[in-house]
Amino acid sequence: MVSKDLLEILRCPACVRERDGLLDYVAESWLVCQDCGRKYPIRDDIPVMLIEEGDKWREVEVKDLPVPPPAE
Repeated sequence: MVSKDLLEILRCPACVRERDGLLDYVAESWLVCQDCGRKYPIRDDIPVMLIEEGDKWREVEVKDLPVPPPAE
């Protein structure tokens, strides 16, 4: 589980310079950007905040995200 303190400071790396880049914490397995829809997996309690990783899941509906996220 990701700490509440960390969740409060994390922002989408693709959006944070131009927008808020706020993230929704989904199923204790994903961080979903409210602005662009990129979805960042959480693996072994570590958010993978790489833009390329978020891009992989951008077109997947939140309800269809695998829990837990697949290994790389």
